This record gives sequence, structure tokens and C-alpha cells, in this order.
Amino acid sequence: MISETVAAPKTVEIAVVGAGVVGLATALRLAGEGREVLLIDPNEPGSGASFGNAGTIAEYACMPVGNPGVLRALPQLLLDPDSPFSLRWAALFQLAPWLTRFVRQSLPAATRANALALAGLLAEALPAWGEMVQEAGLQDLMRRNGCLYVYRSERDFAASAGGRAMRAGLGVHQEVLTAAEVAALEPALAGAAKYGLFFPDSINVSDPKGVMQRLLAAAAARGVQLLRASVTGLAVDPGGVRLTGPGLRIAVRKVVLAAGARSRPLAAQAGDRIPLETERGYHLEFPAAAPLLNRPVCPVDLGFYMTPMDGRLRVAGTVELGGLAAPPNPRRLALLDRGVRQFFPQLGRPTSEWLGFRPSLPDSRPVIGPSHRSSAVIHAFGHGHLGLTLAPITARLVADVIAGRGDAARLAAFASDRF
Repeated sequence: MISETVAAPKTVEIAVVGAGVVGLATALRLAGEGREVLLIDPNEPGSGASFGNAGTIAEYACMPVGNPGVLRALPQLLLDPDSPFSLRWAALFQLAPWLTRFVRQSLPAATRANALALAGLLAEALPAWGEMVQEAGLQDLMRRNGCLYVYRSERDFAASAGGRAMRAGLGVHQEVLTAAEVAALEPALAGAAKYGLFFPDSINVSDPKGVMQRLLAAAAARGVQLLRASVTGLAVDPGGVRLTGPGLRIAVRKVVLAAGARSRPLAAQAGDRIPLETERGYHLEFPAAAPLLNRPVCPVDLGFYMTPMDGRLRVAGTVELGGLAAPPNPRRLALLDRGVRQFFPQLGRPTSEWLGFRPSLPDSRPVIGPSHRSSAVIHAFGHGHLGLTLAPITARLVADVIAGRGDAARLAAFASDRF
């Protein structure tokens, strides 16, 4: 990746804190509108969850993580360390307030409201990605083969009826497949599924790291500067915002908080108490000279994706609640390894293992829009599993807010004070 950085300036028009996919897309969008933009991150841009995800642009994913089905199964899920949804029990005290909110947001009325809000954003995800693909020259990294859910039991398929009905009511394009139709799409899965659910409009990327590199290069070509530094302090002044950190002191007119799972302390300093927690996401990669699959496939009972990427198969997913500090949990990596071998027992040893952090809110909605205390602070974080999918539409919304084009009514569902 491009790693050149600038010396810390004393002042700048707009600072984007966080150089994941949301921050990169936002910086690119703002620079394209003629703004002076400084991108700040202590790490290599795009090296966190934006690099390690399942690579799916999931315009269909309007079902929030918290929903009645998960709520009914929550005790069993949390007590089983090998379930797709788990927590580190050492973090239970810290997680208790978040879990309480999560339970409330999993009730039917809240689930419906959250799905409706997400569907509104997701309806614009593919057109927004189309614009960014052209702007950053990403065409060769995009695969338009759809995404496939597979159900290995009648029970799992029946349990998904509510989600299918809700997506259908929200206009999501989905197709129920027989076992034979699943095998026709994915010959390697012949005999492995009772039913499938196909999302034909979905896109996936063949190399998330390559996408991040090109977004950074496109932003740099439009004048965005990169500063490798940690922002630990934020103070709102009458004329803007002061950002501070180790060896850092910058005055900015506007700041966009796009630091993902690390956004909560800065938001709090701006006066916004956001119940942001961390989902610890894992992936394994296996070499594959020839693609084993034609598209991302999610075995719903296992809760992960198997995504064909350039020269490899990436197995990514599951939910582990437990914060930023703990080391990787080998049990979660073993869970992915055992799961993928149910479909591909011939796989060799994984060539890479990864742990990253998803910024997760109890209602599965991101926080997008100005701080309720100051219009100089704009939030763009909390996208959970949808950071890659929603990055360009989030960037558009942030640019609209900064330019005074923002629709307050539209952003109300994602406002910082909704909690």
C-alpha cells in the first residue's frame, strides 16, 4: 500500500479520522468536491476490517443482527462456545449494557424498524459503488456473480421464512433454489444443500486489499494527504475542532469520525454517548489455484462466508463479542477450519489467519451525521458487517452534510442522539 505520510499541519479544512473503507471513500468523495482533506490513522490505510472481511457488497443484508430468531436462540448461542454468535465471558460486565439494548432491539417492532432503515441505505449501495468503481478504477476487482445462502436442513430453511418475507417486503431481489439448482450454480456443493437462497444482484471483490490500495491512490491523486498518527483528544471550539494525540495538535473546521470500532471515545469527547461495542471477526485463507466456488457462499447454520478470491479461498465470519484488547481466540479459528472442511475436506493448511474488529451497535444501524452538540463533528461509524457495502453511500451522505445539502429527516434513523 501507499505509505507516504505528511508532517502534521497546524490547520486543515477537513480531517477524516480513520482510514478504513468508510474513511477512504469519504476522503475520496470530499476531495472530488474540491475540499482540503487530511486522512489520519496510525495504521496502514485499509488494513483492518476493511481488509479482512468476506469481500461481499451485500445490498440484500437488511436483516439486523438482532432479530426475533436470534433472540429466541440467544441463550443457547451464548452458552455454546462453538456457536456462530458467542462472547468472551471475561468481558460480560463490560458488555451487559450493550446486550440489554441488543435484546430490546431484537423484538419484532424494533427489528422491523431497523430493517426498514437499513434497506433505505442498501437500496443505494450498488449505484454508489458503481460511481466509486469508475472513480477509483476498480472494475477488474469486482465480481458480479451474486451471493448464495445454503440451508443444509429443512429446519434451518423453515426458520428463515421470517427473514425471507421481510426482505421480500422491502424489495430485496432474492430467489429460492432447490438442491438441484444450488448444484447447478455451485457444482462443488452438489448434495450439500437442501435449499438455497440466491441474491443475484450482489457483488463481491476479488482482493479487498487491492481495493483499499486503489481507493487510497485515487484519493491521493485528488490531493488527500495521509497522516500516520493517533488522535486521542477532540475538543470543539467556536471556530471548529482541535485534534490532539502523541506529537499531534491540529485545528480543523470539520472532522469526520470514521475510526470504526475505535470511534466511541472520540464521539464521547464530542458529547455523544454512543453504545458502540466490538465484534471480533476472524478469517482463514486457503490456497486455491483454481476457484473452488463461483461466488460467496454462506452456510447459514455455520454463520460464515466462503468467498473465492484471487488465488485463494477466504473463510470469514461469525460473531464474537469481547472488545479490542484480548488476543485471537484459537477456538474461533478452529471453528472456521472445521466448518469449511465439511465442504472441502481436501484443503491443506491455511496460509493466513486474521482477527479484526467490527464496530457494532445494538440496532445494527450505523451512526451517520452531525454530532448533536456541534455540526463541526460528523459521525460515520458503526457499520457492523456492512462497512464495505455502505462505504460509498455513507461518503455521499457525509459530503451532503458538510455542503449543507443534508436531509435531516433522512438521517434521523442514523442520528447520534437516537439512543
